[in-house]
Amino acid sequence: MTFRKRLLLSYLTLIALPLLVLSTLFYRTSLHVVTEQAQQNVYDVVMKNNDVIDTKLGIADQNSRALFVDKDLFQIFNNLNPSDEAALVAADRQVTAILSKYFSLNEDVYSAQLWTSYYSFGSSVQMPLGDPAQSAIYKEAVKAGGKMVWYPTYDFIKMFDQPWLEDGTIDFRYLFSATRLLNFSHMEDSSLMGLKPEVERPVLTISFKSTVMDKLFEKSIPAGSSYMVLNPDNIVVASSDKTRVTKSYDADWLEQLRDKTSGTARIKIDGHNQIVSYARSEITGWMSIVVTPQSVLVASLVPVIRTSTVVTAIVLSVIALLFAYFILSRMTGPIKKLMGAMRSVGEGDFGTHVEITRQDEFGLLSQRFNRMNDRIAMLVKENYEIKLKEKEAEIHALNMQMNPHFLYNTLNIMNWTALENNQKELSKMLVCLSNMLHYTSRKDWGAVHLSEELEWMRNYFYIMSARFEGKFTVNYEIEPALYENKLPRLLFQPFVENAILHGFSGMEEGGVITIRGWIEEGNRYFEIRDNGRGISKDGIDTILYEESASVGIKNTISRIRMAYGDEYGIRIHSTPGKGTSIMICLPHKTQ
Repeated sequence: MTFRKRLLLSYLTLIALPLLVLSTLFYRTSLHVVTEQAQQNVYDVVMKNNDVIDTKLGIADQNSRALFVDKDLFQIFNNLNPSDEAALVAADRQVTAILSKYFSLNEDVYSAQLWTSYYSFGSSVQMPLGDPAQSAIYKEAVKAGGKMVWYPTYDFIKMFDQPWLEDGTIDFRYLFSATRLLNFSHMEDSSLMGLKPEVERPVLTISFKSTVMDKLFEKSIPAGSSYMVLNPDNIVVASSDKTRVTKSYDADWLEQLRDKTSGTARIKIDGHNQIVSYARSEITGWMSIVVTPQSVLVASLVPVIRTSTVVTAIVLSVIALLFAYFILSRMTGPIKKLMGAMRSVGEGDFGTHVEITRQDEFGLLSQRFNRMNDRIAMLVKENYEIKLKEKEAEIHALNMQMNPHFLYNTLNIMNWTALENNQKELSKMLVCLSNMLHYTSRKDWGAVHLSEELEWMRNYFYIMSARFEGKFTVNYEIEPALYENKLPRLLFQPFVENAILHGFSGMEEGGVITIRGWIEEGNRYFEIRDNGRGISKDGIDTILYEESASVGIKNTISRIRMAYGDEYGIRIHSTPGKGTSIMICLPHKTQ
């Protein structure tokens, strides 16, 4: 591919990327705006439905409050004899008429009744209740002590134990009810008269069909949406899925709505993005929820947005292509000259100069190129010298990190020895330590001969042997030719320390450390082998690759690679329970 084609491709790429980003942003922003608007519309529908439900149920709530001071009901129950069957029938007709006055105009009320343990009053609808005083609805009302209790949708047959209706078709199978214990009172001659203490307080039960809410939601929510109404205990009062009504609905995503009153949320349900709009009733405390697939809200608008985005992108791409060819025709000549000069510089000829024939930006670019070329020639030499010094300083810094780490361990070992062995061998240890400190504190931290390194190791082993008396022995198997070359200082110490402190942990005696050295295929190899407890595969990976490994081992690896290159370093082989072998590879001939 020619430079012209490459430049054209680069130019088009630079245009295409912003164009792609802008097109994507336009598409996503448009889709977001449309989705937000559709989401707001669904939320408005939910809020409106919730207000309608609160209005309908609020009327029943207000009417129930009026019954507390109804004079006729007060007199009926205050003077009623529960054992007089004729009086009960007559009272039932009066109560039915009174309740009809309050609730007959509310078309959503299926039935309104007053329940007692001895009779059910106001049964304008034939509903075989059995003994309503034994139902959970009645007990909840009594427990509330006069507060309105909104009992969620229930199965009439199960609530009132009427199994014989199971095979029949009844229109009051699923109901939800508002119940309240009524303690009637009456003003008489400016005095508040209450029911006699012995009079049983009746329970008002206002029953609604669950379809009251179904009709409201089914007509207003978008196609493809689902709805449900849940009480605070997640019992389904109404739902587009009729099999869930009266049952508990427990889903993880409901926890996000538990403490909220109204709003919208985007939630992934069963792997699909859904828009959930919800509102909590101020009357019942029930939450109306509408779940709408996000794809449904924008299904009709997505093709329009996508088409407009693609057409705009194509038109802009064509315009950009025309501009690219025009600009490239003006750029190719000067750039070709500059490329030829750059090729010469790339081959190491920093004396190459471009002839300046234009006074525009390309002429200025050629002039700057010539200056840059001269500057590069000067900087190459300076940079080469700086890099050598930086590498030398880095190696020296890594070497110096060994001092405090090792001295700290050594002084601790001497302290243990003084305490445990009554200072009998302290003199010899101090001599060894003095030699070791002299070796490690030299100002010049360059490479040392193998004989110096082994002499330092013998001093080190003496101190460690005094600390771990009889625990290990050391063997040397070094080829004589290796004594002619130098190697990094403290090359073996981190590994033998690891063998003594960790490899022989738990052993009382019998530890053996073998230090071998030989020359093979132009490289020097040193092996530190022990018969300790070994290292696991994860432990080896930690030592070689993780930052949390031993400072001494990590520094030794870094020093080897900095001094000789990345192809040299260490290998670790270990068998748990049998021992560990550390193999160090160095070049044979070094500067």
